[in-house]
Amino acid sequence: MIVTVGRIGRAHGVRGEVTVDVRTDTPDERFADGAVLATEPARRGPLKVLGSRWHSGRLLVAFDGVADRTAAEGLRGIVLVAEIPDDATTGDPDEFFDHQLVGLAVVGVDGDPLGVVREIIHAPSQDLLSIERTAGGEALIPFVTEIVPEVDVAGSRVVVDPPPGLFED
Repeated sequence: MIVTVGRIGRAHGVRGEVTVDVRTDTPDERFADGAVLATEPARRGPLKVLGSRWHSGRLLVAFDGVADRTAAEGLRGIVLVAEIPDDATTGDPDEFFDHQLVGLAVVGVDGDPLGVVREIIHAPSQDLLSIERTAGGEALIPFVTEIVPEVDVAGSRVVVDPPPGLFED
């Protein structure tokens, strides 16, 4: 299974470092010196990590062959991916890989069917579940405990307590 571990942002400084929007719980492992990351699009990689460091809450990464700001800017927007076993888990019962959630049935706290999870959107402020509504159309639900009190991967369902109006036509 291929998972996203980060997305390259803007260049930092003049020596080829880039900011990385981290999408993994193990950035020190995924972005360790010598780590090789596949990319999307695939033609832009793989990229070998020369070094990484945290600066003002952001991960800065230097890649092999990227020696200046111009080359670093050319990497902007590239998605960094890694392969994990199909049965891998995060190790935290409250965290999930995107592929574990996509396709799960969405039901209200009363058990009424509301739709199916189609995509996880990783927004800067918080993650969103994109739901294909049973009644048609799409609903975006903030992936927070107050609105999504239960995720039952084994039972193939997500229980939501949406704010009023979200699922009404």
